[in-house]
Amino acid sequence: MTAIEIMNGRPASGGYKVDVSRGGHNGRVSSEWFSRPDDEKYLSLSDLYDSVKGRAVRSKTRTVESAAIRVEAHRDHPEKLAVVLPDAEAPVAPTHWSFGQLASLVGAPAAYLRQLPAPLAGINLQYGLTNHRAEQVKTMEVTNGCTELRAVTGPDYGRIYDHELVSAVQRIAGDGVGDTRWKVPGVLDWSTGVYNPMVDVTKDTTTLYASDRDVFLFLVDDRNPIEAGTLPDGSPDFFFRGFYCWNSEVGAKTLGIASFYLRAVCQNRNLWGVEDFQEITIRHSKYAANRFAHEAAPALANFADSSPQPFMEGIRSARERIVARSDDDRTDFLRKRGFSKAETGKIVETVLAEEGRPPESVFDFVQGITAVARSKPQQDARLTMETHAKKLLEAAA
Repeated sequence: MTAIEIMNGRPASGGYKVDVSRGGHNGRVSSEWFSRPDDEKYLSLSDLYDSVKGRAVRSKTRTVESAAIRVEAHRDHPEKLAVVLPDAEAPVAPTHWSFGQLASLVGAPAAYLRQLPAPLAGINLQYGLTNHRAEQVKTMEVTNGCTELRAVTGPDYGRIYDHELVSAVQRIAGDGVGDTRWKVPGVLDWSTGVYNPMVDVTKDTTTLYASDRDVFLFLVDDRNPIEAGTLPDGSPDFFFRGFYCWNSEVGAKTLGIASFYLRAVCQNRNLWGVEDFQEITIRHSKYAANRFAHEAAPALANFADSSPQPFMEGIRSARERIVARSDDDRTDFLRKRGFSKAETGKIVETVLAEEGRPPESVFDFVQGITAVARSKPQQDARLTMETHAKKLLEAAA
């Protein structure tokens, strides 16, 4: 019996005890949460969709000759540049992002140009555009009181609109606030080790974000935890499913979807006890829209509807597969898989400290490896160790 009442492997009350010393740590969502101002945070998928869809409706794209673009600095606004596009009704103001794209397109250092007076920056940009070897560019403008230039990309840029991704998520998650299985996550109480899936969705807790250049969403199925084995004290080892996805319709990043199992989300939106992390990304190339329709969106729906049985079987197989019964066995097992002598010692010591016994099964070693990985200050080293752990778990399934 855990600190809360458990019935048929499921929590009978609002929360459940979790052990976040196991599995990996993922700070991607926390980075998004920490960096977003309040006006980029949304309390429901409907609000998020309305915002990014409205922006797309007000937008216009065109493919133009780069040499035909004119850059102007007006006398009444000497600190500002305006861009005149062919056949446009009026000049458009570049955003910070599109100015950088425009500068990059012609090989000019955007940071340096931003320090120059607008007339000088305009002369440099105009020279670059006039002598640009690539003949065409694709622009995206948006009207919201005034008209802004949101993006400047190559002519073969395959735009996937932010609202298309949000719409795909809505098909499996409704409003994302508890009207379906998939919702904004709850929060871990560090003092008790109990994860509470039921918290109010506020600007401080939401995981639905959009800016003028991207969209990011994180949802979980945390009211339906999965019991995959037991902890050393005999209590259930609970997981739940989660995914996050991102996109930029203006070329700031790829489209991507990451799915995984996890044990908890803390107040700072860090993910704890992560297992079976899978990720797909789609570059905004010429056929990106087709890949989204035929690959990314179905993958998201399949994960949402999939059975956790393969994951549970993999955990059970890893727990049952004994690969070391002596200190020599443990050393050989890890050293043959590329771990240094120091790393081998730390992994064995970590399992001994957390489990009260040295590692014996594949699962024991996986938990030790991921625990040591969390202590690595360098991201590359941490990811390398977590990849080793993932491959071990997959091989045991």
